[in-house]
Amino acid sequence: MSEPRAEATRIRDHVQRLGERHPPVDLASADYSLVDPAAVRERFGHVMEYMARVEMEVERNVLELATLLPGVSDTDRVFYADVWGPQEEHHGILLDTLTQRLGMPPVVANTGEVPARVRVLGALAHLPVVHEVIRLLYYLTGAATEKSAMLAYQAMSDGLGEMGETAVKRTVVDAIKVQEPGHFAFYRLSAQEMVQSGAISGWQLHLARLLRSRSYGLVGAGTREQRADFGGVVVELGLDEELERNVRDISRVETQLLWAHQQGLQVPAYALAAFRDAAAMYRERRGASVLAA
Repeated sequence: MSEPRAEATRIRDHVQRLGERHPPVDLASADYSLVDPAAVRERFGHVMEYMARVEMEVERNVLELATLLPGVSDTDRVFYADVWGPQEEHHGILLDTLTQRLGMPPVVANTGEVPARVRVLGALAHLPVVHEVIRLLYYLTGAATEKSAMLAYQAMSDGLGEMGETAVKRTVVDAIKVQEPGHFAFYRLSAQEMVQSGAISGWQLHLARLLRSRSYGLVGAGTREQRADFGGVVVELGLDEELERNVRDISRVETQLLWAHQQGLQVPAYALAAFRDAAAMYRERRGASVLAA
């Protein structure tokens, strides 16, 4: 049976349900009891620190979205300002608190002003034809980001369970994990609706392919150091062991929508290269630190 067609009313109803059924995680509900804090820090400290920073930087992301996508629909605005943003901010607080319980310093997140490049794109986005390309890329980026988060939180949950750290697994990581699929579904449905409804033309799709292949980025990895940090998340969670399969899952939405004309394409080369390079950068940095020690 084929999946129901993505329509604006279906997306609106989905966002409404997300807000009603998944309010931000109650911070008071978290149980930070730990059996072996040192072991958790050794295994997951870097990952949790990275994820906390990314989640906390949503505050800036919301400002960027308001700049990049002027005049968005009420559904989009409600999603990123009233549902996704508050949920992610609480995710960041939960993880930051947990890392501090592990003896790590508070996470330093960039929640500052909107970068100049985003303001330039926002000015261009007032042109309807450009606006729709940016909107599609926003959905595709969101889908890839949320799928990456789903894989990461699942790996952390499994690992904490193996370690017997049931309190933080259940009340922190799993409490966050359960909210990510709804975010992913919003981005997936929204991107599908744009293509299926004809809201974006053939030449706009071509432009989106070009921009995506040349500007593909990893979440929270704007600098070389941060790309190596992202590689650490990939390696330390074991996601590099089946990297091509994992990147295929992460990129599935854009593969289907941007690259459907290339039958047989399993994973965009630019996406796989970004993950491989990040993992290699982390291993190189780790090797250098071992030699220095």
